[in-house]
Amino acid sequence: MRRKPQAHFPHLLLQSGGIKESVYHTIRNAILDGRLSAGIKLPSSRAFAEMMSISRNSVIAGYERLIDEGYLITKAGSGTYVATTLPDELVKLTSKTNYLNHPLYSAPNLNPMISHLTTLWKNSRPNTNQRQMFNIGIGCVDQFPHDLWGRLLGRVWRKSKQDIPYYNHPDGYPPLKKILVDYVHSTRGVNCRAEQIIIVNGTQQAINLTANVLLHKGNSVWLDDPGYDSARAILTASGAHISPVHSDDEGMDIEFAMQHYPNANLIYTAPSHQFPLGTTLSLARRLALLEWAQKNNAWIFEDDYNSEFRYLSKPIQALQGLDTYQRVIYAGTFSKMMYPGFRLGFLIVPEVLIEPFTMMKYYSDSHSGYLEQAALAQFIQEGHYARHVRKIRKICYSRQNALIDAINTYLPNIFEVQRTDSGIHAVCWLKAGINLQLILSACYQLGFGVQPLSRYCIKSRHNNGILFGYAAHTETDITNNIIELSNTLRRLNVI
Repeated sequence: MRRKPQAHFPHLLLQSGGIKESVYHTIRNAILDGRLSAGIKLPSSRAFAEMMSISRNSVIAGYERLIDEGYLITKAGSGTYVATTLPDELVKLTSKTNYLNHPLYSAPNLNPMISHLTTLWKNSRPNTNQRQMFNIGIGCVDQFPHDLWGRLLGRVWRKSKQDIPYYNHPDGYPPLKKILVDYVHSTRGVNCRAEQIIIVNGTQQAINLTANVLLHKGNSVWLDDPGYDSARAILTASGAHISPVHSDDEGMDIEFAMQHYPNANLIYTAPSHQFPLGTTLSLARRLALLEWAQKNNAWIFEDDYNSEFRYLSKPIQALQGLDTYQRVIYAGTFSKMMYPGFRLGFLIVPEVLIEPFTMMKYYSDSHSGYLEQAALAQFIQEGHYARHVRKIRKICYSRQNALIDAINTYLPNIFEVQRTDSGIHAVCWLKAGINLQLILSACYQLGFGVQPLSRYCIKSRHNNGILFGYAAHTETDITNNIIELSNTLRRLNVI
């Protein structure tokens, strides 16, 4: 009896690269382009190796990978075959399926708070990875000591063999916490023990943890108007009711808030540098706020995100350092002084809140990364951070002056610049008769990352201004780009 002839096996040329990888890609590509059809039997590994003049082990490795991924199947006592249903076909089938038109498909059952956040998200979605002139919220990134930081990271990594497999502290790297106790006490007048410090992944996580620990749905929260839009979104998502409080030259109007929102459960404030206006909460209002919080059993979230960017005067002591009632949750960050992707900050919580915050941090993301915490501890302990801060203050102050001088020289009929003693952006108020949208359009046409003040307003109508970030740009770049804006507005007959 004659045997049925084996299906024709086409001649294949190995692709370039490592032999094992070449076997895998050669056969896979031949299957995908139809040269090896479904159900065809492949030569034995020995025969294929002889055909290609390569080692049998390389063929076996390629066959096994293709079997694992579903391109080939084996039949006991028979051999290896091309699968009848390929993984790529399943992917294509899935991608072509329009689930929205499926009769059984329905919209996902989302948390109703998502709908409340949609407008905020559309208005404030970040310009990720865009290097824009005058962008907001970015420090002097061109001055960051990359080489030094790289050496510290390398040193930590080389010494981490014993520590890194067992690091799981939800509240943070213990040596860093101990160093921060002395640092915040000497620079901000904050009083705490290491146990009160919770290392977090930036200010936004700090706000999230605070909302999750302290707030119930419907609780009232005081928030600056205009104020930090991310804080507003996070607190809104937690179910809190936002109570907007306007600011003046002395910062948040505490008397107004006490009269209009007497049942507040949490006060969110940035007393050292109010965002986005840059004012400082006066000492009288700080003391009044602390007294009111104690009497009304309310908590204060002190966002001290910008305290190190102070140029001439010394900052007033942090609220936490003035607090004798243990009502303040203090939040600090390093991203403005380091670089935007450096997502490390810290919370200092009252003694009674240590366990709840530690527990919530653990169930949020277990813990912050070991390597950067350990490197930061050395960066601070060896004095590099303090030197970096002193350097950045001088440079940033010079860049602020460059922006103000350029606007006063080239756009004096358009803007009135609000000078502050701190910060990394300037509020530029439009003069009477100037069209905000026309100016914004010209800025965006030039690729500027400026932001309208209205983005940060809740009810406030005192919003006819534009925010210009200056910290990330040299004095020359700042001046040249303001000149370019002036020329553009002149062509539009605005000037």
